[in-house]
Amino acid sequence: MQKLAIKGGRKLSGTIMISGSKNATLPILASTILTNKKVTITNVPIVKDVETMVNLLKSIGSKIKLDKKEKIVEVLNNNIVKTFAPYNLLKTMRAGVLVLGSLLGKYRVAKVSLPGGCAWGPRPIDYHLTAFETLGAKVTLRSGYIVTKGNLKAHVIKFPQPSVGATGNIIMAACQAEGISEIFNAACEPEVINLANMLRSMGALIEGDGTKTIRINGVSNLNGADHTIIPDRIEAGTFMIAGAITGGEIELIGCQPCHLSTVINTMRQAGVIVEETERDSCVIRAPHEIQACNIITKEYPGFATDMQAQFMALMTQAHGTSFITETIFESRFLHASEMIRMGANIKIEGNQATIFGKTNLTGANVIASDLRASASLVLAGLVATGETIIDRVYHLDRGYERIEHKLKTLGAKIIRGSK
Repeated sequence: MQKLAIKGGRKLSGTIMISGSKNATLPILASTILTNKKVTITNVPIVKDVETMVNLLKSIGSKIKLDKKEKIVEVLNNNIVKTFAPYNLLKTMRAGVLVLGSLLGKYRVAKVSLPGGCAWGPRPIDYHLTAFETLGAKVTLRSGYIVTKGNLKAHVIKFPQPSVGATGNIIMAACQAEGISEIFNAACEPEVINLANMLRSMGALIEGDGTKTIRINGVSNLNGADHTIIPDRIEAGTFMIAGAITGGEIELIGCQPCHLSTVINTMRQAGVIVEETERDSCVIRAPHEIQACNIITKEYPGFATDMQAQFMALMTQAHGTSFITETIFESRFLHASEMIRMGANIKIEGNQATIFGKTNLTGANVIASDLRASASLVLAGLVATGETIIDRVYHLDRGYERIEHKLKTLGAKIIRGSK
C-alpha cells in the first residue's frame, strides 16, 4: 500500500499552478451522456476520481479519450449507451451517482450502484431520489442498486438544505424534461455554475445558477461543446495553508481568489498575508505568529467543509484557542485523532473541535481516513519535527494531482513509497 514520508520543518516557497477542479469535472463528465455530439473538456485534473469517471463512461459505451499530458477529455456518445453503472466502478467514488441524472434525463431509465467514497459519516442521497420522484420517475432500491425509470416532467423541487451533488444531478435530469423545472434552496457553489455554463453551451436553457433558485426549461436535444474546467478552489486553499503553516511564501497561479473569499478572509484573521495579484493568482506570506480564530462550516459562500481539516492543521500552530464547528457532515473529525498522535492538543465534543495552540508537532505514523483528512495530515507533517509516515494515501490521489511533486517544487522533503 502506498505511503508518503515527510520530513518536516522546511519553509515552502515558490510558484505552483493550480489544477482544474475535480468537483467540477465529475458532473461535467456525467453531463456528456445528454448529447450524441462531440464534447471537448480542457483543464481536466489527472486524479483518480476523474480516471474512474472516465472508465465508468467507457463501461457504458461512451467513446472517450483522456489526454493526460494536455489534460483534455474528448467524449462522443453517438450510439445509445448502456443505462447500467456497476458497483465495481462506483465503490470508491461517491460522485459516480451523478450519471443517474444524465441517464434518466436522456434515456428515461437507469440502474446505478449506490455510491462509495470517503469513509466518514452517513451521507444519504435521499435528496437526489426524492427529486427524481417529484419529476415523475419511479425509484426503487434493489440489491445495492438504484433503479429509476419514467418520463420526466417539469416540477418544483425544494431541497431541505443545499446539496451540490443533488443540485447538479437534478439540473442534468431536468434539461430534457417537458416544461420548466425550478429548484429552490439550490447549491450556489462555483462547481454548479461551471456545470450550468457547460450545459448552456450545449443548448440547455438554465437560469439562476449561483443563486438559491435555478430554473431549467427542458429542450428536446443538446449539442456538443468545448468547455474549460474552473480551478480547484480546495487545492488552492490547501496550498495557501501549506505556505502559512511552514512560515513560507507561495504564489498560486491559475486559482480564482473570488471562489475562496471566505477562506482568504479567515486566513487574514489568523494573520496570514494574502495578496491577490491578478484575477487568477495570489501570493501567500506567513505571519510572524499565526493567531487563533474560529470557523463554522457552511454552504457556499460560507467556509467550505472540504477545507475544515486543513484549517485544523493550521490552528495547531496558532497562538491561542480556536474552535471549529462542523455543520455540513457528521463524523468529519477523524483526522483529529491522528493529529493528536503527532502532539496536537485537540478536544472533540459532538460537532465542535477545540484546538489549543501553539503545539510542537512531532512526526509519527498516521492513517488517512478520507481525501481532505489526508491533506491535513500532509500539512501537519510539513511542520512537524522528524519524519511523518502517512498510510492510505490513495485517498489523496482521488483529488490532488501529483501533490508530492508540487510540494517538492516548493522545497518540501517528501517521498512516496510502500515501506
